[in-house]
Amino acid sequence: MINIQSLTFSYKPGRPLFENLNLQLQPGHIYGLLGKNGAGKSTLLKQITGLLFPDAGKVEVFGEVASERNPSFLQDIFLVPEELYLPKVKIKQYLATRACFYPNFDHKAFAAYLKEFDIPQHQYLPEMSYGQKKKFVISFALAANTRVLVMDEPTNGLDIPSKSIFRKLIAGTLTDDKCIIISTHQVRDLDNLIDSIVIIDNHRIIFREAVETVTDKLSFKVVPQLNPAETVLYADSNLRGHAIVTPNQHQEHSRIDMELLFNAVLSNRQSIQEIFN
Repeated sequence: MINIQSLTFSYKPGRPLFENLNLQLQPGHIYGLLGKNGAGKSTLLKQITGLLFPDAGKVEVFGEVASERNPSFLQDIFLVPEELYLPKVKIKQYLATRACFYPNFDHKAFAAYLKEFDIPQHQYLPEMSYGQKKKFVISFALAANTRVLVMDEPTNGLDIPSKSIFRKLIAGTLTDDKCIIISTHQVRDLDNLIDSIVIIDNHRIIFREAVETVTDKLSFKVVPQLNPAETVLYADSNLRGHAIVTPNQHQEHSRIDMELLFNAVLSNRQSIQEIFN
């Protein structure tokens, strides 16, 4: 569905942000795009949605060149940006002028999403808090029912109950023909939601694995004390002891911890790569 080949891009001449980057994303999956500040996550999302153009290489979505931004491409892809810029209108006016651009827009679903997030349908957009605006845009994005949904830091501004609702709605909207990409720094918000992980660092894809593969090869657990005889790929001390990532040598079943995995990949990249390769 999304095919990125030999992508090279720079904001300044001679200082490439991406160089020969390759990535393929398939329908039927929720991808978590993780990375530090400045790693290039938002830039990559803009390449996928055709808001930035490659210097070299290609970015194709549904077989179409993203940078050409053909109507058939635009009506089937939606980006929820980190920064929101909404017009000075009421929700109904916004709906009347924008839903028409998405042939599969589901008005009943949109009303249901607003109700889930406790957003009145008659609300005037400028009077909303940042969190309410984020919930409104998420509701519109889900109701647009596009085959590709791209979300940049969607949980920023959401309170804890709203994050729970967000995860439920995202999980419920995925179908075999849809691809959802979520970029976030708040990696714990993606636990139990995504099924594939992409980590970008120093402007390169350094890790791309399915969650099932990760839990087959790695074990996540909390121990009261570190055992010198045990291979620990990453450890984080907390009030309960030590949260650790180890090779899953005994085929243990454990629940993935996105934050631990992210830190393990960044701090112990070679050992992680050897395990997965």
